[in-house]
Amino acid sequence: MSETAAAIRAEFTKVWCVRGTFAALLLFAPISVLVAALDGWSARSALESGNSQLRDGFTPEQAGLDGVLYGQLALIAFGVLVFTNEYGSGMMRVSLLAVPRRGRLYAAKIAVVAVAATVVVVPVTVVSFLVTQLALGPYGVPISSAGVPRAVAGAGVYLTLMSVFAASTAAMARSAVLPLAILLPMVLAGTHILSVIGATKDLARYFPDQAGAEMLTVGSSDAYTGFAVLLAWTATALLCGGLRHRRWDA
Repeated sequence: MSETAAAIRAEFTKVWCVRGTFAALLLFAPISVLVAALDGWSARSALESGNSQLRDGFTPEQAGLDGVLYGQLALIAFGVLVFTNEYGSGMMRVSLLAVPRRGRLYAAKIAVVAVAATVVVVPVTVVSFLVTQLALGPYGVPISSAGVPRAVAGAGVYLTLMSVFAASTAAMARSAVLPLAILLPMVLAGTHILSVIGATKDLARYFPDQAGAEMLTVGSSDAYTGFAVLLAWTATALLCGGLRHRRWDA
């Protein structure tokens, strides 16, 4: 087994064995599916009762992807904890003794975040969409509806990139407090608020979560632009995180 493969295998073992990190990864599924079910059920109730409080622009196609947007909070925490757990406990020194080449260790951690996120995201995104449609009952649509397959695929790429972005940010900060204090409010409401304020509306489009959200917007004409912007943010964070990891003491 090559040294790189051994490093990746060791990082996977850490994910499975460190309770907090593994729990954060697993939480993505119940959060996403529960929100998907509640969203579909509440929308069906509103449609059947003629409730005018149903949000503007509601479509069953887009509603099927709302759950994973809340589930991404767990993925962000997962990406952050992959790095900060070791810095906080001092285990990073042990990891560097096992893998002295810091670039290799950093790449192994990022690879594990990307692979683990993808393995969880793909089936959960599909299940969440189907659960929403099931909860919508007669108002639901099939997953093969126009624009939905592209949006579902986009959701998978978006969530994986956001996980990697979070991990890279944590590598720069070496503490969970700052990345979580910035990223969680940002994806919950921060940039959304900026996007509805006239003075900051155009700027908000270039934040990673707002740009990436176009990737899972059914029928969006800006999906590929959003992907490019999010990819640029992630690549920059990867570079900065790698430089920080290489130059700072453990």
